[in-house]
Amino acid sequence: MTTPEERELYAELVLRCAESVPRGRVTTYGAIADAVGERLGRGGPRLVGNVMATHGAAVPWWRVVRADGSLPPSHDEEARQAHLEEGTPLRPNGSVDLTRAFSTPRLGAQ
Repeated sequence: MTTPEERELYAELVLRCAESVPRGRVTTYGAIADAVGERLGRGGPRLVGNVMATHGAAVPWWRVVRADGSLPPSHDEEARQAHLEEGTPLRPNGSVDLTRAFSTPRLGAQ
């Protein structure tokens, strides 16, 4: 992604994916990267993480987790509270139970 327009479109699609995840469910950085990559042909989980860290405050960021169901330690308690309020299935260790909670992100119409 070289132009500001390309970076903006990528960020918009990442945020749209995050917003598509229903209450009580989660998706992963990798799943969002795959969904956006199908549309744009580029990106990866780290880029999705960067977009979420930079622009994700206005979307349900806690619904985007690592591939093992965990969140970065800096957001762990706030995310855990949101997951409990939404009834997200959690494992005994506190991470999200991806087997029960995973939702494939959707981009919808562009």
